[in-house]
Order: sequence, then C-alpha cells, then structure tokens
Amino acid sequence: MSSSTPQSSSSASPSLASQAYAKGITEDRALLETKHRGLLMMAVVMVALCQFFDATIANVALPFMKSSLGASTETVSWVLTSFIMATAIATPITGWLSDYVGSRNLFMYSTLMFLVSSAACGAAPSLTAMIIFRIVQGISAAFVGTMTMIIMFDISPPSKQPTSMAIFGMMVMVAPITGPSIGGFITEYMNWRWIYYVNLPLGIPALVLIWWLLPSRPIERRKLDLFGFAVLGISLAAMQLMFDRGQSKDWFASKEIVAEMIVMISALWIFIIHSRGHPYPLFKRALYTNANFVASLAFMMVMGASVTGLSSVLPMMFQSLYHYPVMATGMLMAPRGIGVVCTSMLSSYLSRKFDPRCVIMSGYLMAAWGMWTMTSWSLDMGSTQILLASFIQGMGFGLIVTPIQLLAFSTLDQKLRPDGSSLMSLFRSFGGSIGISVVVTMLSRNQQISHADLAAHVTSTSIPAVDLPSVVDRMGGMGGGIMAMIDGEVSRQAMMIAFLDNFYMLTWVLLAFAPLPLLLKKPKPVGKSDKALFVE
Repeated sequence: MSSSTPQSSSSASPSLASQAYAKGITEDRALLETKHRGLLMMAVVMVALCQFFDATIANVALPFMKSSLGASTETVSWVLTSFIMATAIATPITGWLSDYVGSRNLFMYSTLMFLVSSAACGAAPSLTAMIIFRIVQGISAAFVGTMTMIIMFDISPPSKQPTSMAIFGMMVMVAPITGPSIGGFITEYMNWRWIYYVNLPLGIPALVLIWWLLPSRPIERRKLDLFGFAVLGISLAAMQLMFDRGQSKDWFASKEIVAEMIVMISALWIFIIHSRGHPYPLFKRALYTNANFVASLAFMMVMGASVTGLSSVLPMMFQSLYHYPVMATGMLMAPRGIGVVCTSMLSSYLSRKFDPRCVIMSGYLMAAWGMWTMTSWSLDMGSTQILLASFIQGMGFGLIVTPIQLLAFSTLDQKLRPDGSSLMSLFRSFGGSIGISVVVTMLSRNQQISHADLAAHVTSTSIPAVDLPSVVDRMGGMGGGIMAMIDGEVSRQAMMIAFLDNFYMLTWVLLAFAPLPLLLKKPKPVGKSDKALFVE
C-alpha cells in the first residue's frame, strides 16, 4: 500500500488494507504495504523503546522522587505499582480496540497519549498527580507495546518477518536489562524528571512519521465482552498488588495478601467459565486451540521471569557487595544487552536454516550455562567473570525470544494477531512480576537464614584472638564497633550466599524448560524460498 502523503495515509489506507487482508499472504508480500517500510519501522521502534524503558527506568529514581514529591518510602512505590497495574489491566483490551477503531488510529493516539502523559509525569507537582499521570502512561504503554509487534509483523513480507521479530525481541530483552542503568545515569547527572522528558525528543518525530506512513488493518466492529474484561481486570489488579506488596507484608502472614490471592483466583475462575459460554469472548477461542501459541505463552512467561527478576537485583548486588558506582554498574549490565543484540539477529537466520525448536533449546541451554557460571562468583573476584557470564546469558536469551514469537505467530491466523499479541504481552508482564517477587523474596529469606547459620559459627573457638563475651564490657564503645564490624561481614557473606542460591534456582528453571520446545509442532516453510517464514 502506498502511503506517500498524509492524505493517502489516512483516507485510502483502510480500503487498500482491506483488499490486502482479504487476499492474505500467498506471496512474499506484506499484509499492509508501505513504500517507506524502513522509515516506518524506525519510527515504531523509537516509540516502543520509550515504552519498554519506562517500565523499569524509574526504579532507581524513587529515593529522589520521595523528597521532591513529599512521599514516604511506602507511598512512593505506587509510582511503579500504578504503572504496572494500569498496563496489565489495559493489555487484554488491545485486540478488541484494534479491531474496533483500527490499528492505525489505536497506535497513533496511544503514542500521543503516552508522550503527553510522559511530559505530565516529568512536571508532576505532587505524588497524587504523579500516580494519576502514571496510570494514564501505563494504559497508553499497554497499547503501544502490544501493537508494536502486530505492526512490525504486518508491514513486513514473510521473508523479512524473522528480522522484524528479532528487532522486537531485542527491545523486549534489552529494555529491562539497561533501563535501571540508564535511569541511574539520568538521575545522577541530570534530574529524575528527565527520565520522563527524554521520551519527547524521541517520540515526537516518530509520531509524525507514524501519522504519515502507518497503514491500517480493516475495522471490525465486534462486541466487547465487558463483564469478562472487568473480572479479568480485577484478577490482574489483585495479582499485581499481591506480587508487589507480598514481600513487604510478609506474604501469606498478612490478611491483605491472602485477600488479594482469593480475589485473584476467584476472578480468574469466573473469567474462564464466563469466556467458555460467551458468544463474543474477550479473546477469540481459536487462540486456545493453537498448541504452538499456547506453549509459546509459557516460554515467554519464563523468559520474562528470568530476565526481569535477575535484572531487578543485579544492580543492587554490584553496588552493595562489590561497591561499584552507578556508571560502572551500568557497564557491568551492558554485556547482557550486547549478547542479546548479537544473537537476536543471528536467531532470525538460524530459524530459517534450522529447526527453530532446536534454536530455542540451544538458547535455554546457553542461558543456563551463563547462569551456572554465576554460581561460582565470590566477593573477592574481579569484573572479568561478571562480564563473561553476562555476555553468555545475553547470547542465550537472544536465541530464545525471536524463534518463540515466530513459532507463536507463524501458525496463527492473521485476524488473531491483535488478540494473540495482547496475550503474549500479558504473559510476559505476568512472568516479570512473578520473577521479581520470587527472586526478591528468596534473596531476603535466604539472607536471613544464611546470616543465622553463619552467626552461629562466630564463637570464641572460631576467633581465638577475641574474647567475644567480654569484648563489649571491657572495651566499651570500641568493643561495640568491633562487634558491628563482625556482624557487617557476616551480613555481607550471607547476602552473597543468598544471591548464589538465586543463581542456582534460575539455572535449574532454565534447564527444566530447555527440552520442552521439542514438544511443539515443527513449522513448514512457505514457498520455495529458504528465506520464507513458516505456516501451518
């Protein structure tokens, strides 16, 4: 489809897109054609990068926001919670909105809403205003993130779709890895408000290009399952609250967490039963009958848990145990992103030449190998081991995401892509929430257990030169300082043991999932070209 002028892009697009949609992809042609595919792809990528970074970039700025917005340590966390909850609740409705208002309109206006809310977050005068603006930003981010994959798939011919998915996979993987480091750099050398303002110089030019070039899928005014959306939203909100507040509330020792778990399970059960009998369910039933797509959701959830969970605690490890400054911490996180970039592009080629299921399995094994090397870390090692392990992990993760998305969407009907992308984004977010909660909880619990075990062995026998029972009495304040130094070293060793326990756990999780891709249906290439994508 030609989109050389703004007028043709907005008026002629739907009719031409409808014709292309009706014909389907029987040749190496994009579902929605545009003359400037590379330029449009760049604009979509720029907007998507802003959205993916905003999910994690604000984490390190919370202490600075607390003083500026007059918030407490507990209330300022709602800056993150409100964004995550809004994104999770809005994601399931993306497919319906795309059909109802058109994919072009949804992406364009959600991009505009994202940029306006980003500017409002940067200028927020109070915590209440910040939370409201973050909710709006989270809703628009849900639409932008989900529609990005659909658009990149639709505007690419089959021979280019593996490369498009590789680019999308890089954004999904690199953003949570580098987001905290970029946020730390901006906060330290500029101002925390610039973590939101930085979206504007990237997003505004991209929005102009999107308005000019982006074609649209045909509009399909299907009915909205409002009740199903409501109960699923309640379940997702309860789930996010439970995972976000569980550790601080001591999990199921808290009545609040128990209540949130009951609400989550009950609402999800109601949604499942309701969707089975509703004539217009929120997600089309054909999605659930595609074995490759359903299995890919599980693989994506594990990926989200591993990457996001690990990325949430590694900066703390580098700064608290190894005493690296913010910039050095960012450099130590960089090899993981570099590895993802290297193998993401390579995986699109490998998926065409070899069985993509084997590519996914190789990625899991390589990521597990990188994680296993982290189990031998010690407090007195240099940065070489950190850089090497991070790079190996990144290479493994990069081999996983692109083939998973290709296996999920290559056998999926074109009309199911918006709903399918919504579910994929939802499960990736779900996995990230689980990963952060599990990793942080295990880190806290194992540190307490290890501290108690180590402290039990700090006796006069193990330290013969010091009479511990009498050191405080005889030396006064100096004795208390000595005991504090001993306790500090025990705490440092206990934290290191807790990190190693997490590395062991993630290693076994990745190894357990490594052979499972072989259970998926092997795709078949379309046409005679070995560059083609796969079809059922």
